[in-house]
Amino acid sequence: MRGDPLRYLSDELDALRTAGLYRTLRVLDAEQQAHASIDHRSVVNLSSNNYLGLTTHPRLRERAQDALARLGVGSGSVRTIAGTMAIHLELEARLAAFKQTEAAVVFQSGFTANAGTVSSLLGRDDVIVSDELNHASIIDGARLSRAAIKVFPHRDAAAARAILEGLPRGQRTLLITDGVFSMDGDLGALPALCDVADEFGCIMMVDDAHASGVFGRNGRGTVDHFGLHGRVDVQVGTLSKAIGALGGYVAGSRALIDFLYHRARPFLFSTSHPPSVAATCLAALDVLESEPQLIDRIWENTRFFKAGLRRLGFDTGASESPITPVIVGDGALAMRLSDRLFAEGVFAQGIAFPTVARDRARVRTIVMATHTREELQFALDCFERVGRELGILAA
Repeated sequence: MRGDPLRYLSDELDALRTAGLYRTLRVLDAEQQAHASIDHRSVVNLSSNNYLGLTTHPRLRERAQDALARLGVGSGSVRTIAGTMAIHLELEARLAAFKQTEAAVVFQSGFTANAGTVSSLLGRDDVIVSDELNHASIIDGARLSRAAIKVFPHRDAAAARAILEGLPRGQRTLLITDGVFSMDGDLGALPALCDVADEFGCIMMVDDAHASGVFGRNGRGTVDHFGLHGRVDVQVGTLSKAIGALGGYVAGSRALIDFLYHRARPFLFSTSHPPSVAATCLAALDVLESEPQLIDRIWENTRFFKAGLRRLGFDTGASESPITPVIVGDGALAMRLSDRLFAEGVFAQGIAFPTVARDRARVRTIVMATHTREELQFALDCFERVGRELGILAA
């Protein structure tokens, strides 16, 4: 009788249960909104990347429905065969203009944008110098490239410089950082890293997934926020978070984008976006440029909620963005905190190792422009009550 070759997976899952780290998927019952129905429970949603509430914006709905009626439900092919539609090129031209670059290319996700770009730009004779907390998609892309990988301590530009000093002059090198770090909500040391890249002639790359639509003029990202136009060679953004739809993109020189057309494997081997998704993203860019009050509102909510958590005595780390971690250390405690908050009417997902360090488990909160002050105060009251119940805050 044949045994089960996947038995070890059940053992791994049992170990997660024993450690209090096993999770089931929460199910969204309706629209992705600031106050949502999840697992048939009405909760204040503090776990969505829908920063500006655009997933339900009427202008995005209208454009998607129009494209669906005119252009169908799918493209039917990869971009390099029969899957490049006029609306894809329109979106890429708009993104390039928005990011103030020569060109842009859209990928199926932010993950594939990072992984596909890093793995195609570098090879086994090259070097990647990467912040230790960069996103998993950057790490995977670096491994796929087969380049040598050198990691510098988080946000430590001096350490990055020391690594580069030890490399042969003229060796092709990529220096890469997140713009906003997704677990801690702090900003990458982008100005200092650009100085290092200029000094050593590195390719400078930033993953601006969590900065897109949030930082910079009308949400143009950290390059705009820091005034670094022309100094970052590769800008990655997302269409899946503040933009409210799906996908990622790379913005840069015309030569960069043409090269990715020929070498980026996700672009070459994945079917292109449905036209309704491209239309939605175009509408989102219109909203970013015509409704700046949405960005003002997310920052008002961010300041209010962050100040409330800190006033209660929670450890919120070094967050500088709408992402605010509530760091409790122990993984099982973070999951208990998340579960008790959900029972009280607040959805804030627990995060533990290996996503974060073993002693840095937390619940991650993200406010949205569409949260009301009353909803955020309700969430703060729940955090206080549950925090005292679990001994995270003094009784």
